[in-house]
Amino acid sequence: MLIRSMVVAAVFALVSPEAAHADGPRPIDAMSIDLGDVSGIAYYTVERDGFHVVATFAQGVAATPIRIVSVLAPGQSVAFSAANQAGAFEISRNGDSVLVRKVKSVSN
Repeated sequence: MLIRSMVVAAVFALVSPEAAHADGPRPIDAMSIDLGDVSGIAYYTVERDGFHVVATFAQGVAATPIRIVSVLAPGQSVAFSAANQAGAFEISRNGDSVLVRKVKSVSN
């Protein structure tokens, strides 16, 4: 029970109330990402140096998953795409809010 209390306290310490908006996902809320053969989940946390976006992907249930971490400052974004797929997902930060959207392709 003590470990659970410590984990809950740590999560609340990472989450900033200013970052929770109805426009997009809230900190720690998992977002599903489907890139055809590759799928995964992403979430973000609010920390002093920016919003930490964490995404974990795998191709099927037997594949070894990979984890990608990106830190977003206001106005920055990160896009996830898979080879041979027409679309991508973009997670962007606008001030204290986060927007997740499917885009046609990733810019070079």
